[in-house]
Amino acid sequence: MNYIILYLILVNLLTFGLFWQDKRRSKKAVWRIPEKTLMGLCVIGGSIGGLLGMRVFHHKTRHALFVWGIPIIIALQIGLVLLFYVKGLNWPL
Repeated sequence: MNYIILYLILVNLLTFGLFWQDKRRSKKAVWRIPEKTLMGLCVIGGSIGGLLGMRVFHHKTRHALFVWGIPIIIALQIGLVLLFYVKGLNWPL
């Protein structure tokens, strides 16, 4: 269980940092981090970092994929955790 928590902390920090980097790059009009990379990190556990990155840096707040997608991903992830908890199932890791 400690590895899962460590993983989630790291992937959320990475996602938050990449949202910050992409915002900085957007202002400089240089090479950007692909949206599928940002969204992919949200899917694999960095959704809280992505949501915080959107809010703190005001980044991707006009993109429906992010505005709707990240909260949906968070809801699905919470639902999955609750399913495992309620059913008393072991984590797949």
